[in-house]
Amino acid sequence: MIDSLFMDGRPGSAPDNVTVLWCGTDGDERRRARTLLVRAAAELLDVPAAEVWLEHEPGGRPFLGGAGTALRVSVAHARGALAVALTTAFPVGVDVEVVRRLRADAMARAWLDPVEADWVAALPEADRSAAFLWLWTQKEAVGKALGQGLRGGGMSRSMPLPEHWPPVAGEPPVPRPLPGAPDLASAAVGVGGGRHIIGVALHGTDGAVPSRAGVRVCVREVSPAP
Repeated sequence: MIDSLFMDGRPGSAPDNVTVLWCGTDGDERRRARTLLVRAAAELLDVPAAEVWLEHEPGGRPFLGGAGTALRVSVAHARGALAVALTTAFPVGVDVEVVRRLRADAMARAWLDPVEADWVAALPEADRSAAFLWLWTQKEAVGKALGQGLRGGGMSRSMPLPEHWPPVAGEPPVPRPLPGAPDLASAAVGVGGGRHIIGVALHGTDGAVPSRAGVRVCVREVSPAP
């Protein structure tokens, strides 16, 4: 147990802020992710956790009931890790992946946009698996923000390529508009000493998302939910 998720204020409470909490686990990621999400929402809203509960739309997208209806949320889990995202601003998506050795060149050619596949192939071989997952997590997050997953060609949807590689350790993720899709923005960040990658995405309204300076994504590690 931890006494407070937001010891330095409430980063997710400002209109355009996105709070992403993550932790490593030793199993039962789904239950722990639900617990962490409800606790985080209750603390952001300053209400008892009993007044917030998790529900799902018919397509599977999570949403909060009770006092949590003002928040947009997303949940992700991978083997040994989980992540939750909360905001009051826009539909949000989050994904987490364990960095591991992949057949990154072949997977990029099979699944990614050709420009993305070329970018992965041009990197040193040791970087390609992480680079593939950097894009993959964002595609998953965008699909969640849209409420449709990767159906309808989601893997071929172009993501913004990193401005530099490898990313600077500890640099906060800054959502960038997707090429040709001004109502979508995404970012990724390495966590846990580079052992995991988290992707986060926002789906804007009225055809646009806020400018890059207008959205703050706060990613922090917390103790595992009980």
